[in-house]
Amino acid sequence: MAHKPRLRLSTVLDHAILIVGSAFMILPVLMLLQMTSVPDLINMKIGPSLQIGDQLDDNFLKAMLKADGFSGANTGLRMLWNSMILGMGFALGKIVLGMMAAYGIVYFRLRFATLAFWIIFTTLLLPLEVRILPSYEIVQKLGMLNTYQGLIVPLIASATATFFFRQYFRSIPEELVEAARIDGAGPVKFFIDILVPLSRTMIAAMFIIMFVYGWNQYLWPTMITTDEDMFTLVRGIKQVSQGLEGTTLPEYGRANMLALIAILPPVLIVIFFQSWFVKGLTESDK
Repeated sequence: MAHKPRLRLSTVLDHAILIVGSAFMILPVLMLLQMTSVPDLINMKIGPSLQIGDQLDDNFLKAMLKADGFSGANTGLRMLWNSMILGMGFALGKIVLGMMAAYGIVYFRLRFATLAFWIIFTTLLLPLEVRILPSYEIVQKLGMLNTYQGLIVPLIASATATFFFRQYFRSIPEELVEAARIDGAGPVKFFIDILVPLSRTMIAAMFIIMFVYGWNQYLWPTMITTDEDMFTLVRGIKQVSQGLEGTTLPEYGRANMLALIAILPPVLIVIFFQSWFVKGLTESDK
């Protein structure tokens, strides 16, 4: 007679910790969802509650279609589009530059390749906040204010992507390089036809990290963009919530709906690429 597997105390404890942690992560999102369903006056009086209202559809339409400011161009759809371009531009630009830099460091016989890598790696000690003034001055002199190029190009160099791609390229067997050389594959063909397909999981992992990093940018878009039609979602939420400083009633429902919409793309990206993300990070440590 087969014995039923008994639950271990450690297994129950692990699952309990995961459930409690998930509840703490989901609770603020549920609070936002509840506050988008009730009128703004109730939110101002009592804050989050268990009351479920009927304002969800109205707040969604206001969040996506209503415009603020003087130009009337910064609707939720426009800000969502700007954030998507910023996130995709960050991710793709950092991946391309990181792969090319790692390829040159690993596969080309450069005299100071190791020194160059460590110089690139030390740029992690210089975050955006440290170099934001000279970066802004350069963008201004190049005439790239209020442009997608100004939002993306100055920040696409990535020491993180270069490091992970370097570690992954070093794990590829030398026999593969020799076989490609015997078959007559040049540096460009080897990179495009062999390295890029082999790096799919690493590219997916880097895409998640860099997309979320670009999507959540607030300080840089705030400095670079002054035209309302270039505002991103993160900045737009702040603008909507500033109604508290005036005489009008703050649009809590609309701001909270914009916050929920801003959460969705990174969450969907992580869910879609999660298996590749874990595999890519573990393969880089071979």
